[in-house]
This record gives sequence, C-alpha cells and structure tokens, in this order.
Amino acid sequence: MQGIRSTAAVSPSISTGINFLLRSRLSSSHLCRAILGDRFLLRPRRKMASHIVGYPRMGPKRELKFALESFWDGKSSADDLQKVATDLRCSIWKQMTDAGIKYIPSNTFSYYDQVLDATAMLGAVPERYNYTGGEIGFDIYFSMARGNASVPAMEMTKWFDTNYHFIVPELGPNTKFSYSSHKAVSEYKEAKALGIETIPVLIGPVTYLLLSKPAKGVEKLFAPLSLLESILPIYKEVIAELKAAGASWIQFDEPTLVLDLESHQLEAFTKAYTELESSLSGLNVLIETYFADVPAEAYKIITALKGVSGFGFDLIRGAKTLDLVKSAGFPAGKYLFAGVVDGRNIWANDLASSFSTLQALEAIVGKEKLVVSTSCSLMHTAVDLVNETKLDNEIKSWLAFAAQKVVEVNALAKALAGQKDEAFFSANAAAQSSRKSSPRVTNEEVQKAAAALKGSDHRRATNVSARLDAQQKKLNLPILPTTTIGSFPQTMDLRRVRREYKANKISEEEYVKAIKEEINKVVKLQEELDIDVLVHGEPERNDMVEYFGEQLSGFAFTVNGWVQSYGSRCVKPPIIYGDVSRPKAMTVFWSKMAQSMTARPMKGMLTGPVTILNWSFVRNDQPRFETCYQIALAIKKEVEDLEAAGIQVIQIDEAALREGLPLHKSEQAFYLDWAVHSFRITNCGVQDTTQIHTHMCYSNFNDIIHSIINMDADVITIENSRSDEKLLSVFREGVKYGAGIGPGVYDIHSPRIPSTEEIADRINKMLAVLETNILWVNPDCGLKTRKYAEVNPALTNMVSAAKVLRTQLASTK
Repeated sequence: MQGIRSTAAVSPSISTGINFLLRSRLSSSHLCRAILGDRFLLRPRRKMASHIVGYPRMGPKRELKFALESFWDGKSSADDLQKVATDLRCSIWKQMTDAGIKYIPSNTFSYYDQVLDATAMLGAVPERYNYTGGEIGFDIYFSMARGNASVPAMEMTKWFDTNYHFIVPELGPNTKFSYSSHKAVSEYKEAKALGIETIPVLIGPVTYLLLSKPAKGVEKLFAPLSLLESILPIYKEVIAELKAAGASWIQFDEPTLVLDLESHQLEAFTKAYTELESSLSGLNVLIETYFADVPAEAYKIITALKGVSGFGFDLIRGAKTLDLVKSAGFPAGKYLFAGVVDGRNIWANDLASSFSTLQALEAIVGKEKLVVSTSCSLMHTAVDLVNETKLDNEIKSWLAFAAQKVVEVNALAKALAGQKDEAFFSANAAAQSSRKSSPRVTNEEVQKAAAALKGSDHRRATNVSARLDAQQKKLNLPILPTTTIGSFPQTMDLRRVRREYKANKISEEEYVKAIKEEINKVVKLQEELDIDVLVHGEPERNDMVEYFGEQLSGFAFTVNGWVQSYGSRCVKPPIIYGDVSRPKAMTVFWSKMAQSMTARPMKGMLTGPVTILNWSFVRNDQPRFETCYQIALAIKKEVEDLEAAGIQVIQIDEAALREGLPLHKSEQAFYLDWAVHSFRITNCGVQDTTQIHTHMCYSNFNDIIHSIINMDADVITIENSRSDEKLLSVFREGVKYGAGIGPGVYDIHSPRIPSTEEIADRINKMLAVLETNILWVNPDCGLKTRKYAEVNPALTNMVSAAKVLRTQLASTK
C-alpha cells in the first residue's frame, strides 16, 4: 500500500493537468515532480535542529477522506486512491522542507491507522480474514479496519487520552509473524527520490505489544508481551531495508513509556532495544514519547540504553519530565528532542516562555544535542490556519494550526542557534498579550456561578431504584426496551440543506420545512420498526459538539479545522476561547416538534459537558475543570427547558468521559471527581419521573465502572460489541449495577449487518450477568455514518431479537 495535496492547494496552472496525471502510471516521486516541478527537489540549505513528531494525514480539505470513501463505495480505483495519498505525502514533506525542518518524519501517513499499519508490517492478521501470506493489500487491510460482509472488524479504541481511535491488534500464542507490508521503506524511498531526507517512524515493538489484546479464547491465559522475541526479527528486517535504502535515523514511537508500567513491562524496553542494538548499528535511533510525564523509573531505564541516540519528551503535558531532566541529569552525548510546541491544541506557542525552557535545557545537554520538537504528532490538531476565512482577526492571531506549528518549531530552533527573528517573536508576544487582556474572554457572572458550585455534590434527591419505578409507571415500557443512540444517517441531500441554509441560499422557513420532513421520516421509520423509545435523528446537527458550541458563548468555529477521529471520520472541534454560557434554548424546538409526531417517548438529545470539553480545543489559561463547570451550567438550563416542554426522556451523552482520564493513576481520582460532578450538575433538578440517559463509547470502561455508577444516570447505553463484550466481564466479577443499562448489541462502525440470531446471542450473554428489568437493547453508537440500506435491516434484526427473547422470558415465568 502506498501519497496529494488537493488541486485547490496548488496553483491553477498546475491543477489543470491534475486529472491527466492521476490517470497516468507515473511513479510516486515522478507524480510529485510532475505536479509541483523540480522545485520539489531539496535545495542545499542550513537547517536548524528542528523536528516534527508527525503530521495530519487527511489533507487541508480532507482530500484523503473523500478518496477513501470514493474507493470504498466502488466509485474509484486503488490507483486513484494511491495517487491522492502520494500527492498528500509529497506536499507535506515539501512544506516541512521549505519551513527549514531538519528532522522530517516519514511513514506517519496512513490509509486508516498507524497501529493497523504496524499489524500489517508484522503480518499479524487474525485468522478470520483468511490471509494467506504475501504483501498485505487493501482488501485484507480494510477488512481488518472495517469488517466485511462475512466477518466483523477488529476492535477499535481510544489512542491514549485523545479522540483518535486505533485498531487493537489481536495476538495469541499461535500468531504467525512475517514481514508483510513494506510501507515504511517505500515511503522513505519515495521522499528520498524527491531529494528529501526523512526519519522513518515505526510504532515501537514494546508499545505495539502493550497496546495489543489477547485473541479470543486465550484472554486469561496469555500476555501479548510474551511475543516480543517473535516480532523483533521482523523489526530487524525492516531496519536492514531502511539502512540499505540510506536512512540515517529511525524514530521508534514508544508512548506507553508514559504509563504506570510494572517492572517486567519496563524491562521489556531494555530487552527489546538491547536485542536490536546490533541491527541498529550505524543508525541514529530516536525513542519518542508523548502525552504525559515519563515516570522516573522509565526515564532511568530508557536513558541507560546504549544503542539509542536520542529521546523525545512531551514538555507540554509532561512538565515533570523537564524537572526530571534537570534533577536526574541527561546522558552525555545523547540528543534531547524537546517537545515544547503543543501538538494537541491550537493556541499559538508562547515563544518567549518556550525559548526560556530551551535555554535551560541547552545548559544541561549542550547546544549541539538539543532539538526543538512538537510535543506529539500534529495529527491531533487542525491542518492550516490559512484555510480559515471566517475566524475574526483577533481570535485568529491567538491560534496556530499544524502548518503554523511547523513554523514555530523552526523559529525556536533558529533563535536557539542565534538567529532569532525579532519581528516574529514580537508579533507573538503582542498576540499573547491581546489574548490575556481581551474583554471577550471573561464573563464575571459566569465565573461567580461556576465558583458557587463547589459547595454541593448535586445529587438527585431520590435513589435510582425509586426513580426507575416512577418512570416505568409513566413510560410503561416492555422488558428489554429498544432504542437507538441518537443520530440517523445523514444523506447528501440533508447535508446540502444545512449547507444552503448556512450560506443564506434558502430561507429559514424552507430550512425548517426540510428538517421537519426528515424528522417525520425518521420517526415513522422507528414506529414501523417498533422501536420503543424514539429519537428525532438529529438532522439539524452537523456534529454532536459543534452543534452545541455554535449556540454557546465563548466558542469560536473553523471552516476547515478538521481532525481525524478514525479511518475517514473527521471532526471539527470548536475552540473554547472564553467563559461559557447559554444565551437561549438550543434543542427544545426540534425535540418538541419530534414528540408531537408520536405517542411514544421521544428522547431529548444533548451532549454532556465533559464530552463538549474533551472534544473541543480548550482554552489553556484556566484549569479544565473550571471550563467544564461552566458548560455544565449551560446544559443544566437546557435539560430543565426540555423537561418543561414535556420531554420525559433526556439523554446527556458523555461519550468522551473515559477519554479524558489522565494517564497516571495518581491524577485520575481528581479528574473523575470533577467530571462526574459536572454530569450530575446538568440533571440534579429534574423530577423523578424524568428519565436521564447517558451514552459512552469506544473506551475501556471496566476500570472506571464505580465512577460511572456514581454519575447516577437512570439509564446508560454503552459500547460493547466492537470490543468483544469486555464490558460484561466487570459484571461477571461481581459489580452490582442497579440502574438501566444498554450494552451495545452491534457495531455501527462497520457496514456489516448482524443477524437476528447473532444479536439475540449477545443479549443472552448480557442476561447472564444483568437483571432482566434493567437491560436495554440498542446499537453501540449513533447511526450518522451509516447508510439506510445498512441501518434498516440491522435495526429490524435488533428489534426482532428483543421480541424473540421477550417471548422466551415470558414462557419461563
């Protein structure tokens, strides 16, 4: 599997020939030259000690997303997809070259996920995909990522504490490894042919295994880390090929080093890199960490490794690592890649502060061994501020997207080398000052209201058992009630209507009419399917966070600030720049309209404060919990307005609550305390008969189950099927859950349609550990990304499975 900038990103004279070039059979390097000319070739220039951990792969206008979806829909060929990818890679490398970056990464591009790429490299394909050897192509690769008509996809979960999802490797004692994807070497050669020297990036062997899960059937008997000796020979083959191709550096991403690891896990790093030492001889080796502090014991172990040339540290979320470097020292002769430019937020770097940090490090490691870097891959931020036409100039001056962060890295490296751009630094200082003093950032009334929250835990007055009894008398639901999570498929026509309304091409009356017709269609469909608790389908919403942010004060929005969530799925996080409040009701009009169309309960659909926080670019000038309390107060007003409008069931999604959990155990209790408190604030004032739902997805919930219980929701729907029903194990181990719960019965991120029998089997597994009277039946997540041709039969089978089991349960009474 093999790199394009969109035609909109290059000059008109270049774009006229794009279609011809895409149909041609040029090699990837020749394609880049043909599109961008010989100016793509590297010109000799003095480069400062600067490094980028990784870069967004979707493209400035989501070019890869559209190419992937076209390919999956059979509208374009594999060649078309590969050519789009080639141009994207080439333009990224050229951008970094032109910016003066010395250490440019390669193999950070992916068609779906970098961990899945590592699985392909190692040939670790689960048996169900019928892989028979050889170079892994798109058929096997995308089947692992998305499933196919006959087999489900591999599990997907959150990448550490980000909103990016990776494909979890499935390994067992009989897993056979072989060098089955030469992508890392191919992309290094592709850049080299353009005259651009890069650092090939590989997921480190220990991190790969620590992020893997035991294959089905060996869960309790097998530790993937035991396969270290089995995968190292593949790494040696890759290293040998990279060395033969002329690579001088290799970057191993080992972010699990920031976790609270046990001694045998830490020892695996010593074992792995000692074993690879002879293969790596003659190469410079960078071990890159990110997302948190490196604990003292891990720091001691990795900095003692002999065959490693440099270490990359996140000094934004890992401030204690900076203290560790200062107190414990740094090995002589090694490079320190200092991650002082934030790869996970969009605020312009405080260059003066970062420069001061770098000067302190320079005194420890020496000028020649200090490299300015990003805190992590820039894939977690938006691509280019230049593409933003609607942000006002004041807010725009406070921001830096990936392209601007590349420039910041080089500016700091130049300053460290004695070539400080005084004008650039002065403009940065002025922007920092403007942000601190701007009156639009602060709302004293909001701050006082949030401060007053600290005196109460905001629990509902009645316990959940009594509330459920009161709700059942009013709702009169059957056992195993069925529902969906919120969204229904968003068709091209629906997206066009929203787009035209935003562009003032249709009137408000026309817009309301179109959305009303869509809601009516979704309501009628659910009634025909005989679903018990309905949703309105959210046709008016572009995104579950952006929709609310657009109606709250203190938020700003981008046009092209897209960030990859998984595969081709991108999100456009709002920017929280100031204090948050709710000027007016946000959802009541649509929920009330939908309820008027049916006698069945209609859920009011809200996004919870913790999810809005964790899925936004959050202001970094006050603690996150203070911003979260402000959002909670805004959502509380919406909940109370929905209840007053007659909505009896209100869902407050907290899909990202687990995602924000700090990576170090010592910091988790504080986070869970304010996160759970924020959720309870939103609904503490409703009547016992109003049923509060919440939803969570695609994380490991078992370790926070007691905090989930402490949220005190009446019903929780929670992802379960894509993760092989790991959630159920916590109930098998004796945890008692008294509220309603709906573990997902099928995976909505795959086009595969589960049978009635398969869903019934899943429900039976749930009934083995959960009481019949609290179990709900629902999909894993919302249906926005699916097509009606997939949704209709899947929901039909889901309802049928619930009815079959109701009949069986009634006959056994």
